[in-house]
Amino acid sequence: MIYGIAAIGAGLAAIGAGVGIGQIGGKAMEAIARQPEASGEIRTSMLIVAALVEGAALFAIVVAFLAAAPAA
Repeated sequence: MIYGIAAIGAGLAAIGAGVGIGQIGGKAMEAIARQPEASGEIRTSMLIVAALVEGAALFAIVVAFLAAAPAA
């Protein structure tokens, strides 16, 4: 039972990361379209924030599976 809940939690974390990175990419493209001369700074910021979102999602997935692990 608890493994199913952990899988749901991990899936929600992955979906959240996908939505977050999609938002980051879309907004970065809009910003570059509005101000092409700042594309280098925007791209750098986009990559840093995307990495932070991925890290948070990975942490959530690990926590979900550790919570489901049987106690030793």
